[in-house]
Amino acid sequence: MAPVVLVHGGGFAADCWDLMIDHLDGTVLAVDLPGRGAHPAPLESVTIERAAASVVADVDAAGLDGIVLVGHSLAGCSMPAVIGLLGERVRHAVFVACTVPPHGESSFDTLDPAFQAQVRAAGLPARPEVLSPAIAKVIFGNDLDDEQFAWCCTRMVPEAPRLVEEPVDLSALAGPDPPRTWVRTLQDAIIDPEKQLRFASNVGSCRVLDLDAAHMCMISKPMELAMILNGIAASA
Repeated sequence: MAPVVLVHGGGFAADCWDLMIDHLDGTVLAVDLPGRGAHPAPLESVTIERAAASVVADVDAAGLDGIVLVGHSLAGCSMPAVIGLLGERVRHAVFVACTVPPHGESSFDTLDPAFQAQVRAAGLPARPEVLSPAIAKVIFGNDLDDEQFAWCCTRMVPEAPRLVEEPVDLSALAGPDPPRTWVRTLQDAIIDPEKQLRFASNVGSCRVLDLDAAHMCMISKPMELAMILNGIAASA
C-alpha cells in the first residue's frame, strides 16, 4: 500500500481532510502549505514554487517514498511543480476537483472574463481574508448538511493570492509518468463537471472517476473518496 500525501485546496489547511483520514488504509500525510497550520508565513510571500518545495520538505521529513500524491481544488496549480521535484517518487497523482489551467496560465485566468473584470475593478483587499459563510455556502456547501457546513467553516483560512495569480508550469506532466487519475465531483458548484473535464485534459493522459458529491467531497463523502484513494494506493 503506497503512502498517500494529501494537499489541501485554496482557503483551507491540512485539517480539511480530517474526516476522511481514518478511512484510509495505509500511511497518510496531510500537509499544510506555507502560510497556515504548521508552516506560518506571510501569505503574500507564498508562491507556487515555495508551496511545492514545502510539500517536498514534508514528504522528506516523513521519510516517504513511492507516494500517491493527492491534491484538491487549487492544489492542482502546485501539484505539477511537486511532481517535477519528486519525480519517480510519485507513483500516482490524483486530482480531486482541481483547477489545472493550461500551461502558462493562472487559476485567475480560468475564471469567467466578466467576473475577472469585476474583481479587478473592486481591487484586492488590503490583506487576505477568510471567505464569508454566505459565499462559502454557495460554492462549498451545496451538499453539506448544517453540521458538516459548520465544521467546514471552522477549517477555512485566508488564501495566498499568488497561488491564484501565478501561471502554472505543466512541464512535469508532459510524459506518461506518473499515472494520474481525476476525481470529478458531479455536484460541484465552483468547478462544474464540464469545466473539470477541460482541466483534466490539461494534465495529459488521465483516467476520470465520477463521484456524486460537491466540491468539499472529503467532508460530505469521506468514505467514498477514501475508497477511491485506497484502491489507487493498493495498486500503485
